[in-house]
Amino acid sequence: MYINTVSHYIPEQIVPNSFFLDVNGLTDEWIEARTGIRERRKAGAEENTHTMGLAAIQAGLPALPYDPGEIDLIVGATYTPYDTVSTLAHAAQHMLDIDSIPAVTITSACSSLLNAIEIVEGYFAMNKASKALVVVSEHNTAYSRPEDPMSGHLWGDGAAALFISRTRMSATDLHIMDLKTAGAATVGKGIEGVVLRPTDGGISMPHGRDVFINACQYMELATRELLEKHHLPVTEIAHFIPHQANMRIVRNIAESMDLPDSKVVSNIQYLGNTGSAGCAIAMSENRAHFAPNDLIVVTVFGGGYSYGAMLVRA
Repeated sequence: MYINTVSHYIPEQIVPNSFFLDVNGLTDEWIEARTGIRERRKAGAEENTHTMGLAAIQAGLPALPYDPGEIDLIVGATYTPYDTVSTLAHAAQHMLDIDSIPAVTITSACSSLLNAIEIVEGYFAMNKASKALVVVSEHNTAYSRPEDPMSGHLWGDGAAALFISRTRMSATDLHIMDLKTAGAATVGKGIEGVVLRPTDGGISMPHGRDVFINACQYMELATRELLEKHHLPVTEIAHFIPHQANMRIVRNIAESMDLPDSKVVSNIQYLGNTGSAGCAIAMSENRAHFAPNDLIVVTVFGGGYSYGAMLVRA
């Protein structure tokens, strides 16, 4: 599989750490020291999961090396839906005006990006599609509670779009070498570490320490398994893009894998935790820095302790 174009959208409104002092009593210094977050983006009153996702798609169309009408599969990914019936994928299909193609939306918490790409892989393998759009969008602030001192200060909003083809379409395509996803819901606080209950308090993270421990363990595990499968040393990684949840998690994994800061890609400092959109946004933001033959590793972890990793060659 090949990523032909990757694009993103982030809202204009900036929420600095100072906002939370009067809301949940946390200082700027406390938040940054424990999360790495300095500020995050918040969707405007007229924005939602759909509008952000569609804006991300629009941003990618000018660079697409084929007519968007050739797209024959759309997969949406979000755990913060605007509409659970007319979903993100349906909104994308309507905007692109492509009739009679599969349009499905999935969720596996913050791992939804890689699960969506894996669905594309399955359609390609069955010869049911050849050009796909993955759109991932999170409107976390619609579900979060800023007054929650456990996690109210973590969340940001944003979206990204990846146009993926079964065969290479241009010399600048990114080659998806391999990916794997899995779930570890049976481990630790797997089904209660992070929850989003729309009718019962929204997003909360009552077991942050357990989430931290398992996120560090499983993102490294998934990465090492894929590297070993392809006989690639850790030293070959040029760009390491882990789930953008907490800078301490990112640094813990990087240190454990002996990865220098120069190889670690992060946007949590200025975007906050954008959920399953975070890694895709980071790919889009850093696309110009990927040199030919660079090895890019994306690894994710989410609520329900879903996790995964993907190897990409520039």
